Amino acid sequence: MLRSIAFVFAAITLLHLVAAGSVQAQEARPPVSQCQAIAQTIPNVTFASFSPNAVLPVQSSAEEVSITYAGHSTFVIETPGGISIATDFNGWYGTGTPPTVATMNKAHSSHYTLTPDPAIKHVLHGWSDDANPADHDLIIGDAYIRNVTTDIRSGYGAMEPNGNSIFIFEVAGLCIGHLGHLHHELTDSHYAEIGRLDVLMVPVDGGLTMGADSMSRVVTRLRSALILPMHRRGPPIDSFLQMFDDSFDRSFAEASNVTVSLRSLPKKPLIHILKGV
Repeated sequence: MLRSIAFVFAAITLLHLVAAGSVQAQEARPPVSQCQAIAQTIPNVTFASFSPNAVLPVQSSAEEVSITYAGHSTFVIETPGGISIATDFNGWYGTGTPPTVATMNKAHSSHYTLTPDPAIKHVLHGWSDDANPADHDLIIGDAYIRNVTTDIRSGYGAMEPNGNSIFIFEVAGLCIGHLGHLHHELTDSHYAEIGRLDVLMVPVDGGLTMGADSMSRVVTRLRSALILPMHRRGPPIDSFLQMFDDSFDRSFAEASNVTVSLRSLPKKPLIHILKGV
């Protein structure tokens, strides 16, 4: 009798240990992007449907994401779950209450601050803080945030490896990408790492980042449904718009905000210029 009780107790203990180990293993796995492409045969990139290895936030195509242009290259993204994200945050532009997350790039001081408001819970540098490229891969509320690094120009025309990050925000089934201070055209490997982008925030300064022709090739290759220009310094917006043929629509918004969901994405790529750009 005692031997039987001991056996049952040992079996229960073993089951608890196995279950605990399984949970820990699941927690140790990184989240898997629902937007990322797999390069089967570069440069022909095909998009795959993933079965997540980690529990990602529940997403519904009916959920809406609010995007507000704050200035320069700063947008404020507000998720259905109440997470706010400020891109290329420098502390200069009013974003209301401090965002939950601030992403930054260091090409110029107008794209970052080393003294952010302590109330910002997550400050993500797009550049390396050590010898390795910046590597962000985290879930915050109902947002999954990751990055793809690119190089930036430094002194005397040289290129600094991994000084910029393209930040990608996966929210409510949407793939939202911010090109940051992009200084060169992307490689096939970059496109494979980025994957699908439904919403694209693109600098249109005409040269401080890249010329309109180079930037338009990046936009055409990504072929996002909604394209939001930013970082316009100097040239009129028409200098950028004229790079695209009739396969892209154009619109000028009367407001600095747009609300978007999977269901409301335009069927034809739309370059949507928010008020203030």
